[in-house]
Amino acid sequence: MAYWLFKSEPSTWSWDDQVAKGDTGEEWDGVRNYQARNHMREMKTGDRGFFYHSQKDKQIVGVVEVIAEAHPDSTTDDARWECVDIKAVAPFPKPVSLADIKSDERLADMVLVNNTRLSVQAVRESEWKLICKLGGYRD
Repeated sequence: MAYWLFKSEPSTWSWDDQVAKGDTGEEWDGVRNYQARNHMREMKTGDRGFFYHSQKDKQIVGVVEVIAEAHPDSTTDDARWECVDIKAVAPFPKPVSLADIKSDERLADMVLVNNTRLSVQAVRESEWKLICKLGGYRD
């Protein structure tokens, strides 16, 4: 299993919106960055991801699961763009803020710390475990 981080502005698509989709989930569409798209092309069904609220909150608020592998993004006719489908798994008992992550030297090499703009990111297993612990989440 691989681990990922999906960033969204809560005013556009929030954790509550994701939860409301239930087990049918939702496309992670609208991504127009090649690196983020390539990450989605690497994803497999069952991979897990952090759901991160960007902008004002800047915190990991929940865990999602990839339920459909890369396919054409329904929001464009441009064949270059693909997306995956994800569903909500569980909220974080205690959201983990970007400030918390940046202040922990064990997470200094995390993509989120060094490239805060990338909307879909890979997360190392050690980072996943540590952040789950910080958030009180048992995987």
